[in-house]
Amino acid sequence: MASEHPVVRLGDYVDACLGKMLDVQKNRGELRPYLGNSNVRWGSFELEELSAMRFEDHEEERYGIRDGDLIVCEGGEPGRCAIWRGNTPMKIQKALHRVRTKAGLDNYFLYYWFLRAGTTGELEPFFTGTTIKHLTGKALVELRIPLPSIKLQRGAARVLRVLDEKINLNRRINQTLEAMAQAIFKSWFVDFDPVKAKIAALAEGRDPLRAAMSAISGKAEAELDTLPPKQYEQLAATAVLFPYEMEASELGEIPKGWAVESIREVVEGVYDGPHATPPASTNGPVFLGIRNLTGTALDLSEIRHIAEADWAQWTRRVTPRSGDIVFSYEATLGYFALLPRGLRCCLGRRLALVRPLAEQGFGTFWFHQFVAPPFQSFLQKHTIPGATVNRIALKDFPSFPVLNPPLGIKAEFATRVDPIWAAIHARQAELQRLAELRDTLLPKLLSGELSVEALAESAGAA
Repeated sequence: MASEHPVVRLGDYVDACLGKMLDVQKNRGELRPYLGNSNVRWGSFELEELSAMRFEDHEEERYGIRDGDLIVCEGGEPGRCAIWRGNTPMKIQKALHRVRTKAGLDNYFLYYWFLRAGTTGELEPFFTGTTIKHLTGKALVELRIPLPSIKLQRGAARVLRVLDEKINLNRRINQTLEAMAQAIFKSWFVDFDPVKAKIAALAEGRDPLRAAMSAISGKAEAELDTLPPKQYEQLAATAVLFPYEMEASELGEIPKGWAVESIREVVEGVYDGPHATPPASTNGPVFLGIRNLTGTALDLSEIRHIAEADWAQWTRRVTPRSGDIVFSYEATLGYFALLPRGLRCCLGRRLALVRPLAEQGFGTFWFHQFVAPPFQSFLQKHTIPGATVNRIALKDFPSFPVLNPPLGIKAEFATRVDPIWAAIHARQAELQRLAELRDTLLPKLLSGELSVEALAESAGAA
């Protein structure tokens, strides 16, 4: 892309350092956490699983990171990076570069340059290695980047950061909403809290209905009387739906009167996807792949399209529709996701879908059962190891047992959870629009083709 800005050598505008190599024999000093390649995402860090290494005091500055440092992956996905924020003490391991910008270069502008360069192939000429690619420290400082004025850099980065902050806010809200839905399912259909509360209350001579109401609402029994009359009545009507006893089943102890049935008995069908990959297209319907599944949801930040001319061929077995539950049965196993409204897609390799019944199908109930620990554990026990990938026998999947409560309880669960998933899907759609806008603006702002002032004038006119 043409740019009027000067192109400079990155090494002249940054202080870069490769992290410390892990050497058990040579490492001395205090044991401290460090970032590795797996901890770095595009634009963020995954800090739940950190390793520790011994660092000596004189290594603090060399391998320590500060607020604002850009952390760049050397291998794995060379160039993947994120900006470290905050003053939490942290070190980096050899798989990472610490890049600290000097005067004249904005750290966020540099981050967005890497984000663009990672998708356009601009970094590839600087990689070393044939099968496993690396961005070495020597190569990193030789990268050539455009250098607008610091004012233009900060203005472009500010616009892009606003969009990213909105995207991340939507993701956090969706994570919270999904956790709420999962908590309801776990309480009702895994831990059986309302039933066990009734059993305990009967044994202690207390009112079992109020005990179940307490378990459902999360309020102490004494607080129930403070609820508005209509809310109290609705809560009591829900509590009545749960039985007073447990009984043995092939899934273990379950509430009395609840059934254990095979998947094929409770859904319309289980459908396999095509066993090949069509030619990519610049636009058209979405070709879902395993990479689009997070485990419990869809991630459409990276989409492969198929041409309209290929649509009939790749939906010959099944045309996915809203409310279907797509899942992976090879390689990355046991990932499930609900398909939202408005998504025109076909299944990729190693993906299949469960289609709930057209009437009273309760798709969100089955989805939550599939992603809950009991069913996930069952899948692990029935995983078939392979020479290259593990798999679930798709022909056996319809015969797998699931818990099937009475209609009224599933309907009550749907009343509570379906609106949550509608809100999640609406926010996902907004997130996708914001991501597309960011990706459209990114090259134009970095190159100077579009100025922040022109963008502001365009927004004002709109």
